[in-house]
Amino acid sequence: MSTDTAPLGTATTDPQQRVDAWLADFDQALHDRDVDRAAGMFAATSFWRDLVAFSWNLTTVENPDGVADLLRATLADTDPHGFATEEPPEDADGVTTAWITFATAVGRGRGLLRLVEEDGPKAFTLLTTLYELTGFEEPRGTQRPMGAEHGANKERLTWLERRQKEDAELGTVTQPYVLVVGGGQGGIALGARLRHLDVPALVIDKHPRPGDQWRGRYKSLCLHDPVWYDHLPYLKFPDSWPVFAPKDKIGDWLESYTRVMEVPYWTSTRALSASYSPEAGEWTVEVERDGAPLTLRPKHLVLATGMSGKPNVPTLPGQDVFRGAQHHSSAHPGPDPFVGKRVVVVGSNNSAFDICGALWENGVDVTMVQRSSTHIVKSASLMEIGLGALYSEQALANGITTEKADLIFASLPYRIMHEFQIPLYQQMAERDQDFYARLEAAGFDHDWGEDGSGLFMKYLRRGSGYYIDVGAADLVANGDVRLAKGQVDHLTTDAVVLADGTELPADVVVYATGYGSMNGWAADLISQEVADRVGKVWGLGSDTTKDPGPWEGEQRNMWKPTQQEALWFHGGNLHQSRHYSLYLALQLKARLEGISTPVFGLQPVHHLS
Repeated sequence: MSTDTAPLGTATTDPQQRVDAWLADFDQALHDRDVDRAAGMFAATSFWRDLVAFSWNLTTVENPDGVADLLRATLADTDPHGFATEEPPEDADGVTTAWITFATAVGRGRGLLRLVEEDGPKAFTLLTTLYELTGFEEPRGTQRPMGAEHGANKERLTWLERRQKEDAELGTVTQPYVLVVGGGQGGIALGARLRHLDVPALVIDKHPRPGDQWRGRYKSLCLHDPVWYDHLPYLKFPDSWPVFAPKDKIGDWLESYTRVMEVPYWTSTRALSASYSPEAGEWTVEVERDGAPLTLRPKHLVLATGMSGKPNVPTLPGQDVFRGAQHHSSAHPGPDPFVGKRVVVVGSNNSAFDICGALWENGVDVTMVQRSSTHIVKSASLMEIGLGALYSEQALANGITTEKADLIFASLPYRIMHEFQIPLYQQMAERDQDFYARLEAAGFDHDWGEDGSGLFMKYLRRGSGYYIDVGAADLVANGDVRLAKGQVDHLTTDAVVLADGTELPADVVVYATGYGSMNGWAADLISQEVADRVGKVWGLGSDTTKDPGPWEGEQRNMWKPTQQEALWFHGGNLHQSRHYSLYLALQLKARLEGISTPVFGLQPVHHLS
C-alpha cells in the first residue's frame, strides 16, 4: 500500500490516495478491534460479501449494522491485516473500484472494494475471498512438484507405481477424508481442487465413464453458455475450442480432464445409503462398485449430484393406459426413434425447446405444451449484451481474465443484482423486438422475470423458467412446432388431454418438466429427516415464483456448511462449479488440517423442499 495517503474524510480526487486512505483506516480499525469504527466506514446502504475469509461460510451482510454483526462474531479469530491495493483503482460514475489483497490468521485473501462519497469515502460493496491457506498452498508455479526423484534409491516407486498403489488402497486400506457423490463437472472440478490441496478424496459416479452424464443426453444438445464462461479449474479449454461445445465433446473433455488432473474417480459405482455418526465424526456409506458391495467411511460427504439431476416426473391419471412411449427429458434419446410419430413435449423451457427443435428437424410431428410463461433470450444478444463485458474475447483483450470476471460477478450482491440486470434485458428487448412480437403473436406466453431482470436472476432464484434461444423459438413463432397451452389433466390411450378438454394426439410424451431440489438426493441416500434438517437447496429467498421468502442473501445450502454436520452440496453450471469449488475445497482442507473454522451465519431452514 502506498504510504502517501490522505486521512480518511480528507477530500482528494486521486483514486489511489482515496482507496489507500480507506484501507489504512479500515486496517487500523480492525487491528484495534474497533468494530463501530470499522462499521462506520460503510455507506448507509452497503453490502459486504464474504467467501470463507472471515465467516467460514458464504455470506452477505448489509449496511453498517450487518458489518458490525459480522465483525463482532469473527474479528478475534480472523485477525485480518495487511489490506492493500493489487492494482491502480479506477473511478467511474461516482464509484471508485479497487482490487485488494489482505491476510488473515490462517490464509491469504483478495477482494474487490467499491467506494462512494457519503460524508467522505464509504464502502458501497466489499467482496472478501480466501484463496489459500498459509502453509498449505497449492503446488503451483514456483511451488510445483519436482516430478523426478534424483539420486539413487532402492525403494524408489515410479509415478505410475505410486498411482497404482494409491488406487489399490483407496477405499480399503485407506479411507477418503471426503467422498463426493456425483462425477459430473461439479464433482470433477471439486475433485481436482481437493487433489491440489492434498485432501484425500474420492469421486464416485454410477456411469461407466466420466462424461457419460453428457454423452447420454439427446444428441443435439450443446452448451448454451459460451466457452469463456465454462472453463474448469487449472486447465482452460484450448483457444480453438468452439464457442458452444457439443455434449459429446464436453463428455470427452471431462474424461480426459479427470485423468490429466489425477482425480481419484470410481466409475460404475452407486451410493446406496449413508448415515452419519456424530460420536465417530464420520459417515458410513454403502456403495456398489462394479456390482460388488463396499463400505466407505469418509469424514465429509459432498452431494455433487447436480441441481438438474433429480427429475420432476409428473404423476398423471391415464399414464398407465397410454399405449405409447413416455419419458422425462433427461432420458430423451433424441429424435431418431420417433420419425413418423406424433410427439407431445410437456414444458416450454430449455430442454423442451431443444427437444422440439431436434424433432422438427427430423420430420417429426411435434407439439409443445406451455403450462406457464417462459423467459426467452436470443443467444447472440445474451452473448453480446449479457456476458460480453466479462466473458468474451473482447473481455480478455481488456484484461478481464476468467478469474477476474468470476470475482467481479461475485462482488455484486444478490440483493441488488437485479438492478444491474434490468437495463441489459431492456437492451435485449429493444434489439430483438420483432422476434418477441412474432412469438407473442403466435400465442406464446413470454415474460422477463417478475421484475424484468431476465434470465440469470431466474436461474439464481429458481433454476428454471427460461430458454436461451438457438433457433427453436422461431419454430414456435412460425407454427412449425405447434403450441398448446394449459395444464395436463390426464392421458388416454393415444392422447394428452389438457384441463380445458383439448386433446393432443400422441404416440410419445416427453416430460420436460424440470428437476427437484437437491435435498431430494439427501432424502434418497440418507433419510427424509436429514433432508428436512438441511431444507431446500437453491434459491435466494427473493419471494418470487418458486423462490419463497424470507430473503436469505446467498444460494441456499450451496458450497457451504449446512444444518447437517459434514454434509455439503456442490454443483451449478460450469462457471459456478469452477468458481465455488475453490471455497468448498478450502473449507474441507481447513477441517482436515485441524484449523479452527467457526461458522458465522449458519443458514436457518425456512423451506423443506
